[in-house]
Amino acid sequence: MNKHLLACALLGLATTGAFAQASDTLSKIKSSGSVTLGVRESSGLSFTLGGGKFVGFHTEMGERVLADVQKLLGLSKLETKYQPVTSQNRIPLVQNGTVDLECGSTTNNATRQKDVAFAVTTYVEEVRVAVKANSGIQSVKDLVGKTVATTTGTTSVQTLRKHERANGVDFKEIYGKDHADSFLLLESGRADAFVMDGSILAANISKSKAPADYKIVGEVLSVEPIACMLRKDDPAFQKAVDDSVKRQIKDGSLAKLYDKWFMQPIPPANVKIGLPLSEATKAAWANPNNKPMEDYAKK
Repeated sequence: MNKHLLACALLGLATTGAFAQASDTLSKIKSSGSVTLGVRESSGLSFTLGGGKFVGFHTEMGERVLADVQKLLGLSKLETKYQPVTSQNRIPLVQNGTVDLECGSTTNNATRQKDVAFAVTTYVEEVRVAVKANSGIQSVKDLVGKTVATTTGTTSVQTLRKHERANGVDFKEIYGKDHADSFLLLESGRADAFVMDGSILAANISKSKAPADYKIVGEVLSVEPIACMLRKDDPAFQKAVDDSVKRQIKDGSLAKLYDKWFMQPIPPANVKIGLPLSEATKAAWANPNNKPMEDYAKK
């Protein structure tokens, strides 16, 4: 009986230790000498060039955050592992410790804040509608009887349905497995419109075979703060990430990074996305915070 109790006690200590390690990311990084960055494969802020190479505004910003973490921990070397995530699995992979910092294109909202933590906002997104230029679609009301594509695991179609101008607008929904797949639905004619974050729409249009064949139209459906995701209840790591982002804002390097990825030609097609820094993003940088999208809702 005593041996059994001792075994249970040891198991409890081991479990507690594992939990503590999972909720202390800085200790985990320091002891392992490695960190895992969650990235996207076809987002406007984070995407792949193939061959395990991930790039983009949020990816590079995340790499700079991790470089600052390396300095903070006094590590001579830090191995960064890249873990592609999707809209469906990004939150579970952060929660279970597979991903330490996710810098893809995740909206900070009140529901997600129950499961994960968010760094300060680094990009304020506007959800819009992309269509073929010759479609005749100019606004939400023109989607009556149309097929609208979005990406599985995102909230864009729900956002469209809730929009006041979508009252009485009946359309069919179709889902792509990722953003590239959703754009392909539009490109191939299986969908009449693609509803998604403006940066994602602009990036996919710029990388298409004929960018001039597409346009972004209609009303702004919602305004959403985008930020890097990390595990809840880890104040030391949260502070390290936030301090790095604030440093990048203050020294102007984040603005230069934005110009590099949105206003200059980028790989793989060497095409310029051409999406100027919005007033909403400028405001978020001027007053760094991690407020959820509900705080951005129009009163």
